[in-house]
Amino acid sequence: MELNAKIPDGPLEEKWTHYKGTCRLVNPNNKRNLEVIVIGTGLAGASAAASLAELGYQVKSFCFQDSARRAHSIAAQGGINAAKNYQNDGDSVFRLFYDTVKGGDYRSRESNVYRLAEVSGNIIDQCVAQGVPFAREYGGLLANRSFGGVQVQRTFYAAGQTGQQLLLGAYSALERQVALGKIQLFTRHEMLELVVIDGKARGIIARNLVTGQLERHFGHAVVLASGGYGNVFYLSTNAMGSNVTAAWKAFKQGAFFANPCYTQIHPTCIPVSGEHQSKLTLMSESLRNDGRIWVPKQKGDTRKPNQIPEEERDYYLERRYPAFGNLVPRDVASRGAKERCDAGYGVGASKMAVYLDFSSAILRYGRAEAHKMQMDHPDEQEVIRLGKNVVAEKYGNLFEMYEKITGENPYEVPMRIYPAVHYTMGGLWVDYELMTTVQGLYALGECNFSDHGANRLGASALMQGLADGYFIIPYTIGNYLAGEIRTKPIPTDHPEFEKAERHARERLERLKNVGGTHSVDHFHKELGKIMWNKCGMSRNAQGLQEAIGEIRALREEFWRDVRVPGGLDELNPELEKAGRVADFLELGELVARDALERNESCGGHFREEYATEDGEAKRDDEHYCFVGAWEYKENAPAELHKEPLNYEVMHPTQRSYK
Repeated sequence: MELNAKIPDGPLEEKWTHYKGTCRLVNPNNKRNLEVIVIGTGLAGASAAASLAELGYQVKSFCFQDSARRAHSIAAQGGINAAKNYQNDGDSVFRLFYDTVKGGDYRSRESNVYRLAEVSGNIIDQCVAQGVPFAREYGGLLANRSFGGVQVQRTFYAAGQTGQQLLLGAYSALERQVALGKIQLFTRHEMLELVVIDGKARGIIARNLVTGQLERHFGHAVVLASGGYGNVFYLSTNAMGSNVTAAWKAFKQGAFFANPCYTQIHPTCIPVSGEHQSKLTLMSESLRNDGRIWVPKQKGDTRKPNQIPEEERDYYLERRYPAFGNLVPRDVASRGAKERCDAGYGVGASKMAVYLDFSSAILRYGRAEAHKMQMDHPDEQEVIRLGKNVVAEKYGNLFEMYEKITGENPYEVPMRIYPAVHYTMGGLWVDYELMTTVQGLYALGECNFSDHGANRLGASALMQGLADGYFIIPYTIGNYLAGEIRTKPIPTDHPEFEKAERHARERLERLKNVGGTHSVDHFHKELGKIMWNKCGMSRNAQGLQEAIGEIRALREEFWRDVRVPGGLDELNPELEKAGRVADFLELGELVARDALERNESCGGHFREEYATEDGEAKRDDEHYCFVGAWEYKENAPAELHKEPLNYEVMHPTQRSYK
């Protein structure tokens, strides 16, 4: 099958304008007769549902949480990018586009990324109008800070809880449409099957997680905004409920899965502390604005950090990458931390951590505050006190979170951090219109592959989710639904609905009836260890081949020995987890296969065999400048299809942040 991305003709900067001016429209009276299902209520899902309902479509919105505002978008901390150039520091739409493509190591689709940069400014205007409390400078203008992989300040933020504030804005828009009767909101519902009729997505089978009942829902189109699959690694910064199930069911119904091996390891997370953990905690990338990352110059140094003098500290990112310093992209910073720890310079009890130190920033801010207050000769303690107040204003909730988890005061001693799984750049393949290879099925936000290539830059996830939901899908879905205005709602007793529900029930019964001896969590942990050790921050052919075999064996053991207590037709969290882990056990093999197939290093996909002399990722543009899209096969391995990446404006080169 040839993948048609449907990229509009014309110059890059005119493609989206041309598309909007020529796409088909739906008459307002006809919109009232068209039903759209939206899966997920994070930034992409909530903004899409609210926008489509505002246009007049009848929308059904589904989430497995008990409230739409508990979607994982709420956990995003640092900020959202937009090319506003409020700082007058040289930013532009083109520079945001350039930084994103370069940051993704030249493995993203040019046209989609440029559109993302183009609409980014509109997102900020939309959110300000909703009342999102972005940080502001003294004069009242919106404030900006820096994130990794860029040399301008374009990140808008709301302290260390930007995702929460943005989601509350989208949630307010969603609930307004619920109150108007234009959105039916189904909380505590999980999509278990996609219904495809005559090649088009026509509905879903959802399980009511409170009663256990299976429900059939029709839609003229289905929009997936169900997030990423980072929990295939078990330990990640994702919420424990985050899963791949909705996207995986779509994959099994014909939607191609693109670049599954592109997983992002975030460099600033609280290190693993033991086997008891079920998730990891992110420390926002915004901390790298002022925090300096270092390790002792002496291997195995057991002194406390404050006892190690400045000249015996190795600020290795500043040393290796003077142009960007601590604000290199995430994949570069993560590999740097791993290399230092593997070489014996790690800190903390596990020796698998590095320091993130704010002492320099506290002194710098303190001196500036003292100067503003016309204090001629403040003593060091007063400078430190003033500096701590400034740092607390910028990062206070993050510092409090760190102290609650570790028992250490980061104002007094450096944070200990280590990389952890955070985001997935891979996802369902979509074209320029965000439609998958199944007609009428769309994928938005993290569950698609389209914008970030092999590595996402910090503060771009929120940008993509809201761009897709507020400004892109309202146009592109109309282009499809204009051809559906004569399609009457299909009764849910249609044979395809009955078949899909029967399949969902049989799978639940199979999970329940295994009657084994090991818990679902046991298998999830074992899968996570395989994925992290052999398909994590660095990979090699032997390890990936071993991972594929081990995952297959673990999957067989799961279906032979998993124990799922409770019943089918009742509230049963263990049954929910079992279904999700069963999907992860299938996805894990595809991630490893994709990583094995891609004989190059790019972004977050680092093959040890393909590295430059100084340990950087070494791409192979001649053979691997493509999107790898996998097609599900019933009783055979998934088949790889390739969408060539054609660069009209960007010219792929070896990334350098030095």
